[in-house]
Amino acid sequence: MTTLQINSSLFGAGGQSTTLANELVARLGGKAVVRDLAKNPVPHLDGERFAAFISKPETRTPAQQAVVDYSDALIAELKAADTIVIGLPMYNFGLPSTLKAYFDHIGRAGVTFKYTDKGPVGLLTGKKAYLVVARGGVYGDAHAHMTYVRDFLAFLGITDVECIYAEGLAISPQAKEQGLAKARTAIRRLNEREPALI
Repeated sequence: MTTLQINSSLFGAGGQSTTLANELVARLGGKAVVRDLAKNPVPHLDGERFAAFISKPETRTPAQQAVVDYSDALIAELKAADTIVIGLPMYNFGLPSTLKAYFDHIGRAGVTFKYTDKGPVGLLTGKKAYLVVARGGVYGDAHAHMTYVRDFLAFLGITDVECIYAEGLAISPQAKEQGLAKARTAIRRLNEREPALI
């Protein structure tokens, strides 16, 4: 089994979402590939990059081809993974802009999804995703922070998504301890439900 771990905390290895994602990936076992978006950020989408994505291969300039090649490499890494673990902090009620930039480079028509007369169809089916969520407050499962990420993954065909929450981390030292403990308990309990885990 190959797991792609995507870390999006601004604090890199020191982020709470990263620390918890590391613990989850260690429990999953198998091969792990780590993409750290703080250490190696994906460029934010602009008009030139978008034009490269929608241009026909025979008309691309060398610069446009380089943009497409970079996106293709990210997508190949994602396609090769059986499981995806995303370390997902919340900043100002949303996901980190680096993770949004990553999504903008992997969501490509004809590559990771396609449009049909019955609507869009995701092409990255058969994968399991875990979202390891770290938040200063307590917002629950229905917050827009989560619905956007789940909706985006479903758009690509990744519908088996499980969330692990560490909430209340900025409320008080006690709330932080309780929030982290709850997340770690959820990670440990994966073994009880997933016999393939080691």
